[in-house]
Amino acid sequence: MTSFPEAIRTFHSDGPSRDAFLAEIDSALADTREPHSRLIAILDEAHAARPLPPDVYAAVKRRIDEASLAAPQRNLHPASPDNADETRVQTTPAGFTPRDSSGQTSFGNGQVVAELDQVKGVGDTLNGRFVLEECLGIGGMGTVYKALDLRKLEASDRRPYVAIKVLNLQFRGNPKSLIALQREARKAQTLAHRNIVTVYDFDRDGSVVYLTMEYLSGQPLSRLLRNPNFKGMPFAEVFPIFKGMANALAYAHERGFVHCDFKPANVFLTDTAEVKVIDFGIARVFQRPEEETEATIFDPGSLGALTPAYASPEMLEHREPDPRDDVYALGCITYELLTGKHPFDRVPATQARSAGMKPARPDDLGYKQWKAIRAALSFDREARTPTVAQFSDELAEEQRPAAATGSKGKPKLMFGAAALVAAVVAGGGYYFYDQSRSEQEGAKGAQETDVAGSVVAPAAAPSAPAVAVMPSAPAAASAPATAPATALTLDAITPALAAVPCSALVATVHDQTVDVQGYVSERYGIGRLRQGLSTLPGVKTVNLGVQPVAEDKCDVLKVVGPYWTANHQTGRPASLRSRAPGARLTEGQPLIVDVMTPGFDSYVNVDYFQLDGTVVHLVPNERAKDNQAPPHYTATIGTMGDWVVGKPFGSELIVLFITPAPLFDSLRPDSEPKADYLRAVDARLAQLAGKYGRDHVAVDIVQISTQARKH
Repeated sequence: MTSFPEAIRTFHSDGPSRDAFLAEIDSALADTREPHSRLIAILDEAHAARPLPPDVYAAVKRRIDEASLAAPQRNLHPASPDNADETRVQTTPAGFTPRDSSGQTSFGNGQVVAELDQVKGVGDTLNGRFVLEECLGIGGMGTVYKALDLRKLEASDRRPYVAIKVLNLQFRGNPKSLIALQREARKAQTLAHRNIVTVYDFDRDGSVVYLTMEYLSGQPLSRLLRNPNFKGMPFAEVFPIFKGMANALAYAHERGFVHCDFKPANVFLTDTAEVKVIDFGIARVFQRPEEETEATIFDPGSLGALTPAYASPEMLEHREPDPRDDVYALGCITYELLTGKHPFDRVPATQARSAGMKPARPDDLGYKQWKAIRAALSFDREARTPTVAQFSDELAEEQRPAAATGSKGKPKLMFGAAALVAAVVAGGGYYFYDQSRSEQEGAKGAQETDVAGSVVAPAAAPSAPAVAVMPSAPAAASAPATAPATALTLDAITPALAAVPCSALVATVHDQTVDVQGYVSERYGIGRLRQGLSTLPGVKTVNLGVQPVAEDKCDVLKVVGPYWTANHQTGRPASLRSRAPGARLTEGQPLIVDVMTPGFDSYVNVDYFQLDGTVVHLVPNERAKDNQAPPHYTATIGTMGDWVVGKPFGSELIVLFITPAPLFDSLRPDSEPKADYLRAVDARLAQLAGKYGRDHVAVDIVQISTQARKH
């Protein structure tokens, strides 16, 4: 009989069909006596060594859940250090019978559901609306999928993806599971914070109970920490991650919630370097308001869910939850980020306490910082740091003199929520976002001018400006002795460009050659622009990297053109670039752009001028309100599928505004008429330029072309 590990190995070695492989898995699971946790560990180890296709991995995981539900005694094995990361959930409450005499699953309320109705996976649809496209992760409560919301897709919503947590069979078997999920949705909606995942709602499809959440693109912190090549990070790179986690927990504690299962798998690092805490599913109220009557009806702690490696001694002893329990878990994770090792070798806190285990001081860590971490890791709740806020203050004490504060000494709100840069794990392929340097090289190679007016990819680096502006002195000083009598200067070119209607143009000159980049109206035409420049004294060659724009964009260029030109004349200190090749996108593709800020503290606004005469505010908006950025900051917008290409199709503009003060005093609506917005922007930019100087107001433009998907 093939064992479970052997069955998994055959998938890669023998290459059986999917059905044959799953049949072999079913046979192996029927014969094994391994507990559920060990089977999951075997699957994850094999998957980490040689990844299985997502749908196959999810199918095997479901079969393990089903086999464990059929034999619940397998889940009663005690936790061990080998599987200490797994969240333990009591799945067989008193009076619960997993199956009835017909072989169907019977829930505690008497409901009997056919076996086939209980399992949902990749490719399935929930309630005729959510198509499960990809398995993102598996936790103690259930499996999380990336899902396409068909209703949003039909409405041409630019954010059609959501994340869906589907309760696993074991958790669903608990008659309190629906209550647990409803409470999780309510709590998460109450905890509306930039470092806490946004939860939308919960629902059910037959026996399948699920929760809808915002879709995040990135990786869980656990994946980084479990990378074999990860040996720890410098404190300066750890601190932004720590700060995101601490902010989320402090916010929850202020509102009376303890996470109760805080661990690396419940911390998510997005592609835009944001830190998001997820799964408040078993959080319990420790300060119950008088009007909170439901606390006496349902207590999530009765599910008995926790993760031994990160649970405080008091949690393992089933004492009432306290914010200091989350402080302990945060201390464990912080230590692990610094060293690559768990402070107590993943041994549960009660056992580590009995064994007298003490964590070693990480290398190159200051005394005060080590004192803060050591206090957070205390086995005694009374001696432990009382609040996350205090832990954060103590850990940051030696960090304050650095450039993490603004000009007035107040902590800076970093654009994208974290100032994480170049924290590369050697050989592991994981990094926190700052890829400006590597992308600059690619941008340089793509920067070929085309006399026919094709798309020119903008550069990203102030250190390698796209426009090397010549001084307004004769160029003949560096020319050979045979230089023409009429020397070509930038001063001779600038007035000619300024006279071109509906345009945003910038030039460089060298000897008898003029290079021009920018935008010009289709009505005026690239040919006319070339002809006009060719007639100027001293011009022998004209190179154009100019994009034609439709007349409906002239109102935008009239407002932003002068600022765009000034930005490019100074070496492009601010830049905007589309990730799509040639800035061409097809229906259903996500809109993703890269942003780089200039060398001063600034506020970032990114606006999408649509063909329908409206403007959509990409940054800031109701979902991403913070838009302050430090100097030379790089970020990517849209990697979470925030905006997806839809009708109408054609050429559209995306505009980056960089200002030294907020562009507006309050958030504008997510979408508004273009004419109204341009009037407001025009007046505000003039005001800011007059107060702070024209060089502190920068604009960059990307023109994208969209087209329908071919069927």
